[in-house]
Amino acid sequence: MDSKKPEFSSDTIVALITATLAAFMTPFMGSSINIALPSIGKEFGADAVMLGWIATAFLLTAAMSLVPLGRVADIKGRKLVFLSGDIIFTAGSLFSALSISAEMLILSRAVQGIGAAMIFGTGVAILTSVFPPGQRGKVLGINVAAVYTGLSLGPFLGGFLTQHLGWRSIFFFNIPIGILIAILVVWKLKEEWAEAKGESFDFTGSAIYCAMLVLITLGVSSPHPALIGSGILLLIIFVLWEARIEHPVLEIRLFRYNVTFAFSNLAALLNYSATFALTFLLSLYLQYIRGLTPQNAGLILIFQPFVMALLSPLAGWLSDKIEPKVVASAGMAVLTAGLFIFSSIEADTPEMLIIGNLIFLGFGYALFSSPNTNAIMGSVERKFLGVASATLSTMRTVGQMLSMAMVMLILSIYVGRAEIIPELYPSLLKSIKTSFLIFSALCFTGIFASLARGKLLEIKI
Repeated sequence: MDSKKPEFSSDTIVALITATLAAFMTPFMGSSINIALPSIGKEFGADAVMLGWIATAFLLTAAMSLVPLGRVADIKGRKLVFLSGDIIFTAGSLFSALSISAEMLILSRAVQGIGAAMIFGTGVAILTSVFPPGQRGKVLGINVAAVYTGLSLGPFLGGFLTQHLGWRSIFFFNIPIGILIAILVVWKLKEEWAEAKGESFDFTGSAIYCAMLVLITLGVSSPHPALIGSGILLLIIFVLWEARIEHPVLEIRLFRYNVTFAFSNLAALLNYSATFALTFLLSLYLQYIRGLTPQNAGLILIFQPFVMALLSPLAGWLSDKIEPKVVASAGMAVLTAGLFIFSSIEADTPEMLIIGNLIFLGFGYALFSSPNTNAIMGSVERKFLGVASATLSTMRTVGQMLSMAMVMLILSIYVGRAEIIPELYPSLLKSIKTSFLIFSALCFTGIFASLARGKLLEIKI
């Protein structure tokens, strides 16, 4: 064996660069647009619930698309789907920048969501395909760090762009990145990965899955018990359908026979349900209640994702040495405490306390995300890597979607369908505190889901 052989080949470096750029681009879009929402609301006269839909439309279409398109990637090729997703996401960014109404912006964000699903459903799978198990933790840590770098720069750069160039500049910023990714993939990424090539695609299961998510999202955000009930019924039908066909869109056996995979995904779902809306809520709090400019609000919000980006590679490395469930469960406990602290936030809470808690939460995020990703991707055989990656991304996106749906429900109860004005600030603050209290309870539940997973073993099914 050649001891001087380079750790990464040129092909793997290109795969890492393209996946990392894509991993940066989509979360940057999400965190930067949260900062811009008050400015968008003023331009279009949108109420708090409408502002919530600007974020949720993206999440809903992404969640609907992830599992079906992850399966398409396994059959037709992950590089093909990754490239197509990059093009769709970039086009959605252009249409968002040119939007003339809140409704057009919501529709454009939905297009972005489909492209993002194609990117996130394949990026991690491509990395897991080209890197051996001994290097995956490090590489996935780099990938997660890129996600958090996007989240980190989003509030600061998004606030700067919004304040000086207008909110549309945020969308224009993404376009050259998307073009660069497409050029790198076409020019340099020659290999294709399609371990399930030739297998059939489950159109019926995909349709049931998409309808289920739409009904549950609309039901939670309304709230409308009949819609929620219909969504749950479709979930049961979906599970029964997937269990009986030869080539399902979602491999149910991964959940039935793989404890590590099942509980790691459940932990991810609870984690993102409890944490995603934090930036949205604090953006409203800092700009409306505290009266900060978008740029200054972004400077405060940058601390949490900066710590996440800084520590994620270390957490990924730790998960190669220590059982991932130990590291991830500790992270979930930290997040529970941080969210509970924010449930007592007031109009005069010192900014240093807010910053300190954001740093604390960033530490918890880093401890959870990379080890949890490593546990999921390391628990399945290679032919299921695309589905596993898409399932993880779905848990993340569905969790984010449910997080926003819960916030929209709480806002509709306390604030109502009215543009946010100073007279409504006390109601807005009550909505924020209630949301954080509910989220801390959800995250507390996630600790036990994280602890329940088995050891990280290569499971063959």
